[in-house]
Amino acid sequence: MPYKTVGLIGKPGHTETLTSLKHLIDYLQARGCTVLLEEHIQQELNEPGLEAQNLVAIGKNADLAVVVGGDGSMLGAARVLSRFDIHVVGVNRGNLGFLTDIHPDDITSQLDLIFAGEAIAEQRFLLEVGVYRHEKLKSSNTAVNEVVLHHGKVAHMMEFEIYIDEQFVFSQRSDGLILSTPTGSTAYSLSAGGPILMPRLDAVTMVPMFPHTLSSRPIVVDANSTISMRVSRANSDSLQVSCDSHIVLPVLPGDEIRVQKSKDKLSMVHPKGYNYFNVLRNKLSWGSKLY
Repeated sequence: MPYKTVGLIGKPGHTETLTSLKHLIDYLQARGCTVLLEEHIQQELNEPGLEAQNLVAIGKNADLAVVVGGDGSMLGAARVLSRFDIHVVGVNRGNLGFLTDIHPDDITSQLDLIFAGEAIAEQRFLLEVGVYRHEKLKSSNTAVNEVVLHHGKVAHMMEFEIYIDEQFVFSQRSDGLILSTPTGSTAYSLSAGGPILMPRLDAVTMVPMFPHTLSSRPIVVDANSTISMRVSRANSDSLQVSCDSHIVLPVLPGDEIRVQKSKDKLSMVHPKGYNYFNVLRNKLSWGSKLY
């Protein structure tokens, strides 16, 4: 699709990010694109003549959003931009860069491919989580990577039950539970021993955190299921649900946390030649071909 209006989003207070953003501004203006700067970045760049907008406005008005930073920057932008009909691409100025796959030195060549239509577009689904108290919704949010039920204190166990589509699955005493999308399967879930899922799989992983049993293992379930975590009243009152480690929702003993696939999807675009297994090999230091 032709991109006429492009929104630029980046990590504030980061010198290398600002360098890449300035390069992007020159590149896009040379192409005749209308450039929208995320408002916090505009304050730092102070580019006269470029309009400053928040993420919602960029989602409404731009055809393409370029996120410069690490995966954390992409996650923060993605939870908002997924609500709109906009393509999103990332330039890696962070550490791992599973979601921001354009190298800063290759911005021009990689964007040339994307603008020429030589790109791979894919949709990543999000999770929607709601905390219910006495059947009343108390708080809610969305997650691109994972929803995590955990204790407010380090190395503290909790008791809870899991239901899938109202069917009882198991009860558990553990430090919590990670519910991960395929996108998030290479993030916190991976560190906890969860499986890696290919991005296009319509599945969610449930990964126990330090369960007090030898038989508890990760489970992969249909992403169209409703997963319910019912917290025992015997727990202490410092429980939490986190979304992508960015947003924390308070949980009290007796609360129910319902998680399901969001109706919104993140439309990511990658330059031609993108290969998910290449990403895994590079980021996770897997071995190369023997011959």
